[in-house]
Amino acid sequence: MSSAHTKKANVDVFSKAFNFTKADEVKALGLYPYFKPLTETDGTVVVIQGQKVIMAGSNNYLGLTNDSRLIKAAKDAIDRYGTGCTGSRYLNGTLDLHLELEDKLAEFLHKEACVLFSTGYQTNEGAIQTIAGRNEEIYSDKDNHACIVVGTLCSNAKTIRYPHNDMDQLRKLLDRSNPDVAKIIVSDGVFSMSGRLANVPELVKISKEYGARLYLDDAHAIGVIGDGGRGSGSVYGLNDDVDLISGTFSKSFASLGGFLVGDRPVIEYIRHNSPAHIFSASMPPANAATVLKALEILKEETWRLDRLEYISNYMREGLRKLGFNVWSSNTPIIPVVIGEMMNCFKFWKDLFEAGVYANAVVPPAVPLGQSLIRTSYSATHTDDQLDQIIEAFYKVGVKHGIIDKNGHSLVSIAGT
Repeated sequence: MSSAHTKKANVDVFSKAFNFTKADEVKALGLYPYFKPLTETDGTVVVIQGQKVIMAGSNNYLGLTNDSRLIKAAKDAIDRYGTGCTGSRYLNGTLDLHLELEDKLAEFLHKEACVLFSTGYQTNEGAIQTIAGRNEEIYSDKDNHACIVVGTLCSNAKTIRYPHNDMDQLRKLLDRSNPDVAKIIVSDGVFSMSGRLANVPELVKISKEYGARLYLDDAHAIGVIGDGGRGSGSVYGLNDDVDLISGTFSKSFASLGGFLVGDRPVIEYIRHNSPAHIFSASMPPANAATVLKALEILKEETWRLDRLEYISNYMREGLRKLGFNVWSSNTPIIPVVIGEMMNCFKFWKDLFEAGVYANAVVPPAVPLGQSLIRTSYSATHTDDQLDQIIEAFYKVGVKHGIIDKNGHSLVSIAGT
């Protein structure tokens, strides 16, 4: 075709990028809280921009990221296997470490089989779109993590989202459904922004009543809560009633990667059909060896889970007594609700300058008007560090008019 007949586009696909100025505007105000490089870390104390601060925003729940035993396991694996696998599990990327880890995770969670993925995000994105297909239905909690949302979007299944933890509405939606259509209910076990537990007993009851399968993402639950750290279902003694449980290695297991456990035929189907598994390079040897050692420590050093539960209760009670709205968190994830986005950024900056690093979470990760400081804790935080965090929140909260000096909230924010 000659150039005379070529139609030039009137719009540029990059226009949205050129028009994106919000990050630069916040940076210009000195309030930008993201992508801050850590130059030193021992787990609970880090150095950022030359300032030593207490880390109160990491998912290092068991405090193992700097454990000498994990570091040695990783180094030994590199010495034996090299730095990477250079291929997918499907072809040349399977190590005996991968098989050992799958067996031990399945045994730990009392399931028949396990499949590893290269990241936790890929686990949910890759498994959900594989197991739920055309002419089938997915029922997904509206507060589910982004990787679950992407998995449902990639699936050919019809996705129905129900209000967060609203079991009555989930029942109503299932009442209207066609009983001849296969269904799966998908929920976070612990919701990553609020720290709330899913209503696992009701999810199990509803899934059985309507003949639906149940899938729980326990990224923030395994190695954190439940029987020996076995996650949200085990809190209620219901792991056996959950069909599929996913998890990640980037939190309690101090590594990188993800996994899914369930009945062997289901896991084998996903292993052989999930694009995220088949077409991704496998977990590097050091990552797998690190998880194996972390799992061993989790089972042996039960004091870590006890300490983590104590810290969670201590911080939740302490922040509530100051007057902060921490929603209904019942895990080591404790949100401190601030309100408007710019107020949240200002609060974050002053908290950082007071010696505490936590995470500023703003829309669309949370609803408009409910921006928050997301705190999370490690089993290795000391009592003194916890008190320093509470003192910093008190000073910054009073300064910004979030609380008064007598422990009363000064803002009205939806969300409990």
